[in-house]
Amino acid sequence: MSDKITKDMTFFEVMRTYPEAVKVLQKHNLGCVGCMGAQNESLEQGANAHGLNVDELLKDLNAAVQ
Repeated sequence: MSDKITKDMTFFEVMRTYPEAVKVLQKHNLGCVGCMGAQNESLEQGANAHGLNVDELLKDLNAAVQ
C-alpha cells in the first residue's frame, strides 16, 4: 500500500484504500462513488476531464488521509 495518494492511482483504488477520501472527492464535485469510470480512470485523468488541478486535488486528498 502506498504511503501517499498519487496521480496515477485510480479513483476506485483511492476510495477502497482511503474511505475518508470520498468526502474530499465530493468537495471537488467528483461523483466518483457511482461512476463506472472510477474503476479504471486515474486521478490525473479524472481531474483533467473535470477541469481540476490534479496537484490541488492530491494536496487535499493526502491531507485528509494523514
